[in-house]
Amino acid sequence: MSTDTLKKYLSPDHTTRVQTVNLTESWQTGLAHQNYPPVVQSLLGELAAAAVLLAGNIKFNGAIVLQLQGNGPVHLIVVECTSGMGVRATAHLREHAQIAPDDTLQDLLNADGKGKFTVMLDPSDKQAGMPAYQGIVPLEGTTVAQVLESYMRNSEQLDTRLWLGADAQHCSGLLLQRLPDEGGRVDDTLTESCWVRFIHLADTLKDDELLTLDSNTLIHRLFWQEDLLAFDPQHIRWQCSCTRERVSRMLRTLGQTEINSIVAQQGQIEVSCNFCGKPYLFDSVDCARLLIETPELSPEHNPTLH
Repeated sequence: MSTDTLKKYLSPDHTTRVQTVNLTESWQTGLAHQNYPPVVQSLLGELAAAAVLLAGNIKFNGAIVLQLQGNGPVHLIVVECTSGMGVRATAHLREHAQIAPDDTLQDLLNADGKGKFTVMLDPSDKQAGMPAYQGIVPLEGTTVAQVLESYMRNSEQLDTRLWLGADAQHCSGLLLQRLPDEGGRVDDTLTESCWVRFIHLADTLKDDELLTLDSNTLIHRLFWQEDLLAFDPQHIRWQCSCTRERVSRMLRTLGQTEINSIVAQQGQIEVSCNFCGKPYLFDSVDCARLLIETPELSPEHNPTLH
């Protein structure tokens, strides 16, 4: 079983939610077929950690999708995490994009000031034709954490703080959230002391600690004086919906003439998932077999043909 986990805690007075996430195996799986500049990779990892932290609190079977979109060198960064803790993530760069190592989120995505941040909640059991819920706001903030904190505060009326980090090996995050009472309101007189104390403690967290410490060590280091209520951990896995079968269905839609033409020119057909980048190779024998089989379903994934 994957060691990648989401861990959830509650303050002793039940007014503050504390969550940590560490992704190593699933993150490396997701990057295996991707080749992003380090600064884009870090943004993608931070958004992945944030999506897992938020997905841990959804009350339905389905998925949460976080999307950064703009007219900079990076066109789109999108992460999906299901209620079952399956995560996938991708970024799309503009052709010939010039990206500097010290570029910020605003440099990369919001060159014209019209960038958008979208949160989508997509229940798996919604009625046919019913659209997923979308919250769309301007892309405000120089970090993924600031973008999400602004969204949660202004759109969801929830005081939320996030500490996020990512590199080529890990992506991690810490979330603090001030909880409303049973009536849906935050009682400032009841929660202020705990909230301020927890924020003060979490602000001592260093970037390298976030990426190198396991959740138990991190929580103990920050909140060792607090009698936190701990919940069972949730295990996380990389989960892209691409499969060889779906790619096969897509290829059959090209027809025999087109398939034979590609094989004659290239000797094989290579198809890459446009979400995770995983390659699928079909040699002449594979292609001949495709043309014999006639499945009923059309592809639900949208691969890229090479």
